[in-house]
Amino acid sequence: MADDERMKSMGPSKKSQPATSDDDQAPSAGDSEDVAFRVTRPQLVSVLLISVVALAGGLALAAARVNLAIGARDVDGAVMPPGMIMTRDTPAEAMRDMAAVDPDAITYRAAVEARGDQLLEPVIDGNVKVFELEAAVIEWNILDYERVMAYAFNRQIPGPRIRLTQGDRVRIRVTNSLPEPTTVHWHGLIVPNAMDGPAEITQDPIPPGDSFDYEFDVQQAGTFFYHSHSDVDRQQALGLYGALIIDPTDPSETPAYDQELIIQLQEWTEREGYTYPAMPMEGLMPNFFTINGKAYPATETVKARVGDRLLIRFIGSNSGFIHPMHIHGGPFTVVATDGVSLPQGGWYEKDTINVAPGERYEVLWTAREPGRWLLHCHINHHTTNDNVEEEGAGGLTMIIDVSG
Repeated sequence: MADDERMKSMGPSKKSQPATSDDDQAPSAGDSEDVAFRVTRPQLVSVLLISVVALAGGLALAAARVNLAIGARDVDGAVMPPGMIMTRDTPAEAMRDMAAVDPDAITYRAAVEARGDQLLEPVIDGNVKVFELEAAVIEWNILDYERVMAYAFNRQIPGPRIRLTQGDRVRIRVTNSLPEPTTVHWHGLIVPNAMDGPAEITQDPIPPGDSFDYEFDVQQAGTFFYHSHSDVDRQQALGLYGALIIDPTDPSETPAYDQELIIQLQEWTEREGYTYPAMPMEGLMPNFFTINGKAYPATETVKARVGDRLLIRFIGSNSGFIHPMHIHGGPFTVVATDGVSLPQGGWYEKDTINVAPGERYEVLWTAREPGRWLLHCHINHHTTNDNVEEEGAGGLTMIIDVSG
């Protein structure tokens, strides 16, 4: 009896306690969090539907603004300029035309101090003067600290100066080392139509790695130039041009002068390490400007003496902009335009002359007083370097240093 009472007072043993189900147990704190964050099937379906709608909306918006049918291969991996406005119907060909120069295409890096417009000497083949031009992609300094990726003839900007005499027979072999087809046009010259140069009009473009011979008789005298005529808004804007000076058979037809100065103008668009062809459109507006391949203060300083007469040949090798060129120190006399000499009674005086793309002017300027006289464009932005003046100017500026 005593033992029975003692067992009752101890209560039921664990073995004798009734079993309880999981549902009857109070949930722990951890179990409560698992339930709260458990993803349900309706939630998954909702998120999926929202994602599909957002993706479809994004694709529709993109398709309304750009042409999704154009792939990277269609534009050859083109790098487009910052700020370039491209509509949905902008074709791949236009993108390639406006794209940055491909750094992988560069074959030569010119020395910082290198100068363009170097006289190209011919090889004489019987009665024919033979010249060699090669078009290639190079790196070129327009300032000591500013390099551009450019298209160039014979590794210089501008291309080499070709000097001829009226009546010459010439053959100019053009070799294309560019990554794209090209041709050359002899601006202002009377030549056979097959030698004129417009790609796909008078000749097939010269493919990369190939050459073409231009041969003709020189009938005129005066200031001319040569430039690319295939994708010309790209290739000429990137540096494919050069001076072509033709002396008259009778030297007395040229006005007397003490020194000759050739001025070739160009605009550049360089942004974030890439060089683009400068054009008058959004994203491609130029921020550097050069005379004979250099921006002031890297432009040439011309040395003269009081009384010297300078024959200055302005060449509109620029591709898309007009430059009103002005000389300090007194007016100059216009004696020829576009390779045509004016009769002396038709000479006229100016101190500023608009040089449009393709135009040429020959002017005589006399050094009247000693000092440092500026020759510059009178669009003030064009006398800056990336909107900054250096040593008092920039861009399309050079100094004529006149001593007494």
